[in-house]
Amino acid sequence: MAVTTAPVVVAVCRDGEHRFGKAVADEITLLEGLGVEGDAHAGVTVQHLSRIAVDPTQPNLRQVHLIHSELHDELRERGFDVGPGQLGENITTRGLDVLALPRGTVLRLGSRAVVEVTGLRNPCHQINDFRAGLLKAVLDKDEEGNVIRKAGIMGIVLRGGPVRPGDAISVDLPARPHEPLDRV
Repeated sequence: MAVTTAPVVVAVCRDGEHRFGKAVADEITLLEGLGVEGDAHAGVTVQHLSRIAVDPTQPNLRQVHLIHSELHDELRERGFDVGPGQLGENITTRGLDVLALPRGTVLRLGSRAVVEVTGLRNPCHQINDFRAGLLKAVLDKDEEGNVIRKAGIMGIVLRGGPVRPGDAISVDLPARPHEPLDRV
């Protein structure tokens, strides 16, 4: 019988500037409708520089970036030394297949914070500047040749609160039919 681990937060990160990676912190605070307090990507409207250039008025569906630590494990097995925050995520999880969650899933983090999953992170060329060849390692293809993006998911903050390593994560799936994640 396989032992399953209850989903948990293993690391939290933020950065007040637009850099590729984020610094690991003891705690972050999620702000309702904005994102991570003190993070460059917090805001009601889009904060990613490439998205601002296209349309700075579009809603920010990328307030919080979550990556499953199992991806870090996979990348280490492939020769890439990657740890929490280095791929730009705010929250690193364990025991939760974030890529399999449908759009609209609600994640309860710790005692108060609530995040709604909006879509997949679409990794860009900057990932190769961090580690040569890493972009190819976080992209895959399924049997039909469709691209599989493995670099985490994005969400919006429905209810603010502190998030710390060790916090439990509970998952509330949306009503069926489930809408698969797409890049946001």
